[in-house]
Amino acid sequence: MRIARITACLLVILIMAFLALAGRCFYLQYCKNEFYMDRCLTQQQSRNPLTPRRGTILDNRGRVLAASNGINIIKAEPRIIENPDIVATTLAPIVEMDPHEIRTLIVESRNPGYAKIKVQADANQCTLARKIKGIGVESQWIRHYPLGRLTAHVVGFTSRDNRGLEGLELYYDNQLTGSAAQSIFLADIARRPICLNQAQGVLCDGAGIILTLDATIQQFVRSALIEQFEKYQAASAVAVVAEPKTGAILAMVSLPDFIPLEVGTTDPNNFRSRAITDWYEPGSIIKPIVMAIALDAGVLGRNEKIFCENGSYSGKGFGRIGEYRNGFGYLTPREILIKSSNIGMAKIGQKLGKKKLHDGLKRFGFGAKTGIELPGEVTGLLWPAGKWTGYSETRVPFGQEICVTAMQMVRAFCILANGGRLIQPYLVKAIVNSDGTIEDLKRPPPVGYIVKPEIARWVISDAMAAVVNEGTGKRAKLDKWQVFGKTGTANIAREDGPGYSQDDYIASFVSGAPAEDPQIVVLVSIRKPNKKLGLGYTGGVVASPVAAEIIEKTLTYLEKLRQPAYAARSGRRRSY
Repeated sequence: MRIARITACLLVILIMAFLALAGRCFYLQYCKNEFYMDRCLTQQQSRNPLTPRRGTILDNRGRVLAASNGINIIKAEPRIIENPDIVATTLAPIVEMDPHEIRTLIVESRNPGYAKIKVQADANQCTLARKIKGIGVESQWIRHYPLGRLTAHVVGFTSRDNRGLEGLELYYDNQLTGSAAQSIFLADIARRPICLNQAQGVLCDGAGIILTLDATIQQFVRSALIEQFEKYQAASAVAVVAEPKTGAILAMVSLPDFIPLEVGTTDPNNFRSRAITDWYEPGSIIKPIVMAIALDAGVLGRNEKIFCENGSYSGKGFGRIGEYRNGFGYLTPREILIKSSNIGMAKIGQKLGKKKLHDGLKRFGFGAKTGIELPGEVTGLLWPAGKWTGYSETRVPFGQEICVTAMQMVRAFCILANGGRLIQPYLVKAIVNSDGTIEDLKRPPPVGYIVKPEIARWVISDAMAAVVNEGTGKRAKLDKWQVFGKTGTANIAREDGPGYSQDDYIASFVSGAPAEDPQIVVLVSIRKPNKKLGLGYTGGVVASPVAAEIIEKTLTYLEKLRQPAYAARSGRRRSY
């Protein structure tokens, strides 16, 4: 009887053990199947990431603005290295590093599967390093910006893993990046590949981008702008050069700037492309636009005379308006622009009325983004007409109570210089696909006129040319080309209360040439030139000489490019 009980107990124990074993097997093979399969594959497989080459960014003559070069990185896998001292001692003469430094990199790595040892290793170093257990080699792409600061705000920069963070690098990141893949190898105990098992994904290099920007013109602009920026100890500055007939941006400079490969130690404020991110009250540079709106609306005649109140104009609902310096009597529209009369413009605003003035500014694109292919563009500020008062009606015409960006002003004057026809500013001319085909992105000319052609031509070739010949823009006068332009000196609003600062200004000059057939439009705005230096602070003194230098050098350069012999030689060298 006793033997039978013992036998029964043993049988029960055996059955329970069997059931426990079966349960454990079920748990391991069913419940934890994926977990242990992954661990098995991790131990038996080695994955080699295949990173696509990021697309190249070129200027309009094929010069490289951003490109990626391949490098080899010798790495360690700390978790399979049994003796870091031996590995470090063996590897040190190969990579020409101190053994203690290598050991520290292996032992103190936070990632048990990866420790970077040497970047930009040569082929021989890679071959010898691969023979050491726990040491491997990977290839990466490193981004280069040959022109450095010159095109930094337009091109932008990437992160360490080659993702776009600013500028065109960010805006076109998907096209520039391409698609990655990886090769999966069966590996031995030392994590060395034995044979290819499979490949995942399709490796495809990123597309290239061809810009409208011309690096030579960009250099002209930056050199002229930075000289004045430093001379006047300004807070910031911006300059843009555009083709009025197409909207193509030939140059775009913001100061202060930065070196793309040193962004980690750069003030983030320097990354702003101020032509599209900074809005400001334009001051008098908006006067030709309002003049064109009034002439087009038929509320003003070209030969009409407006009494400018001898320097002081006040009334119910709009307060008092004065002039910058001297007062004026009767002035024609042309004379109002030449002398930059605030009172004359205020009366033109009253003739237009709130709705017509507001609608005209909207047609020119104020209060909306231009659509330029860069991240961070702002809309500026144009209050709805319903919020306008008598102050708005009289102040907006001479550039107060409205905020614009430099790019909005460039677009507006390109419209005038293009005979009143609408244009769309753009930076990217074409995409070069990974197979070498070129996708032309040149925009078709928008349909429609903002103002009548004869009015646009008169404002540009007569009134604004006279501003340079006879008025506040005389410093922009050139012997070879007739320049058109308009100066602007805008007070900056106080930061410690209402009203305007009497020490801080934005000095601007919008211009172009030749006036009879404009080839370029140039805008220069310099923020907070140091008034205490005693060198001047107005748009005519600070900004117009910069614009004149840009116009002269740019038109000379473009004229040279059009010469058949030069174009033929240049064409043979050009490549994408």
